[in-house]
Amino acid sequence: VQLQASGGGLVRPGGSLRLSCAASGRTFSNYNMAWFRQAPGNEREFVAAISKSGGSTYYADSVKGRFTISRDNAKSTVNLQMNSLKPEDTAVYYCAADRARFGPSKEDYFYWGRGTQVTVSS
Repeated sequence: VQLQASGGGLVRPGGSLRLSCAASGRTFSNYNMAWFRQAPGNEREFVAAISKSGGSTYYADSVKGRFTISRDNAKSTVNLQMNSLKPEDTAVYYCAADRARFGPSKEDYFYWGRGTQVTVSS
């Protein structure tokens, strides 16, 4: 499956952004989906995940209550609504997919898209 993330940009602290990831090439509803992020000098870290049906979601503690992951299987997209953004949310955000695994580790996901830059700064 091919993944393409979009929606990044520059936003002030406290602001909002909505990231989208479009999938193609395979049946989207067969894949668990996730968002990860990587800031300069840091390891890639888990942000949120959503199961194939959308019935289960999982968030990193650092974004819980501020970010919401959702998916539209008819449109083959997964979204990340980010509210109350903080400077520490600045990173390149990546979407990822896997048919079988669903978890917070980057090793859980086989397919990765190119990232989209999110910068939170005043």
